[in-house]
Amino acid sequence: MTTFDKLFSHFFQYYKAEKSKKANEIATFYVSFLQCSLLLLLGVFFAGFFKQMNVQTMSSSKAWILFVLVVIFIYFKNWMQYGGRKRKIRNVKMLKNKKLDYNIWVLWFLPVVVLALAFVLSKAV
Repeated sequence: MTTFDKLFSHFFQYYKAEKSKKANEIATFYVSFLQCSLLLLLGVFFAGFFKQMNVQTMSSSKAWILFVLVVIFIYFKNWMQYGGRKRKIRNVKMLKNKKLDYNIWVLWFLPVVVLALAFVLSKAV
């Protein structure tokens, strides 16, 4: 089980009690949002690194188009991975393990912090 699987199951279990029909969509959105924000932070870091090393890899508009395509791929990958039978198997595995005791608001704040770091890093370079 990866970290994203554990976060998905934690969000799914939390929202299953409150919003049973939307729990899977909320958990999938959260994992996708977190992965995309980490991807953006990594992209900004490498863009700044390549700029200081005077390496011309690709233009800014091509990089944004590539980022949007990868975001769409990540969302559909997570939609396929965390839907249906695979989710049920993961839920059984997570029930055997101890549950995560993270505050849900701290977990929602995590992608916002990563986006803020990406913004600060982009302005610093």
